[in-house]
Parts: sequence; structure tokens; C-alpha cells
Amino acid sequence: MLVNGKAYRTVWMEQGAVKLIDQHQLPHRFEVATLVGFRDTAEAIKTMLVRGAGAIGAAAGYAMAQAVLEAPASGFADFVKGAAEHIRSTRPTAHDLFFAVDQVLDASLKASTPEAAREAAVKTATVLADENARAGERIGEHGVRLLKSGTRILTHCNAGWLAFVDWGSALAPVYMAQRQGVEVFVYVTETRPRSQGAKLTAWELGQAGIPHAIIADTAAGFFFQQRMIDCVIVGADRIAANGDVANKIGTFTLAVLARHHGVPFYVAAPRSTFDLRTPDGAAIRIEERSEDEVLWVSGRSRQGALEQVRIAPEGSPARNPAFDRTPASLVTRFITDGGVFEPSPQAIARFVRGAAPAAIS
Repeated sequence: MLVNGKAYRTVWMEQGAVKLIDQHQLPHRFEVATLVGFRDTAEAIKTMLVRGAGAIGAAAGYAMAQAVLEAPASGFADFVKGAAEHIRSTRPTAHDLFFAVDQVLDASLKASTPEAAREAAVKTATVLADENARAGERIGEHGVRLLKSGTRILTHCNAGWLAFVDWGSALAPVYMAQRQGVEVFVYVTETRPRSQGAKLTAWELGQAGIPHAIIADTAAGFFFQQRMIDCVIVGADRIAANGDVANKIGTFTLAVLARHHGVPFYVAAPRSTFDLRTPDGAAIRIEERSEDEVLWVSGRSRQGALEQVRIAPEGSPARNPAFDRTPASLVTRFITDGGVFEPSPQAIARFVRGAAPAAIS
């Protein structure tokens, strides 16, 4: 996607270093971070320098490739396996991370020599990143069929190109609509506590010239009541075998509102986000992050300085679950790189195993 007229991916690899857009600086600064070792890249994932299921997966794949490049010939397999555990520990909910780590780990351990393993690891990580970008584009191609000129879309958190290697998931149909001349409008929830909607989604849409408005999370019900929302499109961090969805905290609330008001609720995700080994949402571990994300906000002051400000009383504690679970019964359709289909275990299993999904209905 374009930033100030120049094409970028969210994360890529150059000569053993991982390059990624520093999401801590957005929307006020655009900077590219350079991560020279796998521990640096793992820390970037853990601290959300890079975030979003697809981008996390690509970064994790590259981190594994870095680990293989760093592994000594003596004790090679133990070093690589230990690095895999370290990277897996950074974010427990997003399935794309585990998928990428396993793919690169398997490719490296199957190689006959450490040198062959290094080549296989870099190649596998690069293929995974390329596949993520292509998956986003295909999600856009399938999802745009659900939109028409004048459609007003509500989205939550950031599931655009910053959350993928390119294109995104929830915003991919929006970008494809723009390419095809279909005019849409996007309501962007602020997405407390980290404000990924206000900081990232709004920045993306502004770069692309797509009409949008940021709304407070608590304002969503008002816009549903006023019949100003035609559909909801969100991304996902993990989708269980039965169709239950783990996504950014607040997603479940929007799904309930959408069902009450008769508005379609779509979940956009690539194949790598579906996890047949997780039977249902109750089995998905929900990450709880630091209370400081709730108690403090960051932004640019009137003087132009980037600052953190405490908004809660000293001594008041906070709870900060990063995700919630939306039951499959509240999902209208999945929008995937393989097509649009109903949220049933049978349809999910067919899709994940490579069969063509049922036709759109």
C-alpha cells in the first residue's frame, strides 16, 4: 500500500534483518524499524511494535528464520527449538504466529545440514509473507462482492494492511471497492485501550483517501439505532473449529448489536487464522495485557511532543483483556482468501483442508 505516494509492505526481510513499520509511532510519525536478531523481532511482537494477526505471523516467520541464521552448528536443533518456544511465548492468542513458527521450524529441521536449514528457513518465511499478502488481496476480491456504492461499514481495531503484510483482512474489501470505483464509507471505532482504530485504521484510510469517521467505542449503539450502519467487517486472531472467533476486545459487543439490529456481521480472515485443533472459543487462551494500557494514554501534545498521560486516579487498578470471543452463531459469513461461506464446522473444515467452500448465499 502507499504511504506518501511510496509503496510499502508492513514487514519484510533484508540481508538477515527484519524491517517493519513502527506502529508505536503512528499516526504522528512514520518510521521503519530495523531488527537485527530474532530476540529483537520477538520483542517487537511482544510489545506490539508490530501487531495484527497476519503481520504478527509474518514477523514470527522471519524471527524464526533469523534464529536459524544465528544458530551455531553445535547444538543447532536445540537452539532453533528454544528460539521457537521463545517466539511462541510473545503473543498467546493469534494463531498465525504459531502457524508461521511451526512452518519455518519444520522446514529447517528437515534440512540435511545447517547451511541447507538456513536457506530453507529464509525461503519458507518469505513464502509465508508473500502468501499473506496474496491472501489479503483475495479476501478483498471475494469480500467486495458484498458491497455496493453507498455501503456504510463499521470496523473495529485495525485489520487493514498494517495488520497484514499487505491489503489486510477486514479492510481488504474496502480497498478493493475503491480500486473498482465502488464508493463506501467506513465508521472506525477508536478501539480502547490502545486505540488501534483511531491511530492506525484512520491513518490507513486517510492515506488511501477513503471517506471515514472515527467514533467512540461506546457510540456504536447510537449509529446502529440510527440505521447508519449497513454491515460490520472485523478481522480475527484465531477462529476455532466450530466457528467461534477470538478478536480484539469489544468485537463481541458489536456482534450482539449487529444481531439485534439485523445488520450483517462479517469476519474476514485467511486460512492461517483458522485452527482446527481448537474445538471452540472456550479453548482459546485470552491474553491479558498490562493495566497501564488502560490507565494511561499516549498522543501528541499541542506543542508537538509525543507524551503519555495518566487518565485514572492514582491507586485505581485496571483489568485489560486484549481479546474476547464471539460465538459462531453471531457471525453472518466468513470472508476468506478461498471465498465467502457460512460459519459452520463443516464449511470451516472443508476450507482449511483445501476444498472449495460453499457458494456465496
